Amino acid sequence: MRLLIFLFFCGVTATSGLYFHMGETEKKCFVEEIPNETMVTAKYRIQLFDDSTNDYMPASPGIGVQVEVVDPNKKFILSKFYASEGRFFFTSHMPGEHLICMHTNSSRWSLFAGGKLRVHFELATGEHANDYAAIAERDKLTELQLRVRQVIDQVSQITKEQSYQRVREEIFRSTSESTNKRVLWWATFQTVALIVTGVWQMKHLKGFFEAKKLV
Repeated sequence: MRLLIFLFFCGVTATSGLYFHMGETEKKCFVEEIPNETMVTAKYRIQLFDDSTNDYMPASPGIGVQVEVVDPNKKFILSKFYASEGRFFFTSHMPGEHLICMHTNSSRWSLFAGGKLRVHFELATGEHANDYAAIAERDKLTELQLRVRQVIDQVSQITKEQSYQRVREEIFRSTSESTNKRVLWWATFQTVALIVTGVWQMKHLKGFFEAKKLV
């Protein structure tokens, strides 16, 4: 029962859909935490604001987007120009935060001066990025075989997620230990500085009193 609940929540969080607005030369980026060797599929659709209808209409073929995906080591996984509607996909080769950026081809904006774009964006990771209908047709799978394939893929994705969480835990522990060491050394430095300052003040006051023949 717990496994089924966990699979359900994985299904809820593994797919996300939204829309955002973008202007000329503007760049929009998203940070997605992705486990190692995980396939990611993104679907998008661009609409152009029409002043005559005061609404967003389908963009003309001249409008497109440049898609860039950067891994945690700041290396490009994907950098490609796409049309006004379509999909792109990539596979992560290391766990961590991946940066997904989109920006328009500003050279085409001379035809749409002052225009605004609305981009509908949907992201799916892990087994949710697979097209199981196409897989079933390609591999001639029965409904039961397809369901077993889905469960295997889900379990594999859960394993990857758990491995990624362990990596994050190790990074967090390492960061915490490093921070604690720095705090300890800073506290030690402050204590030593206070002791040295106190000793210096005592010696200075003693010399002052002796010079004034007060002691």
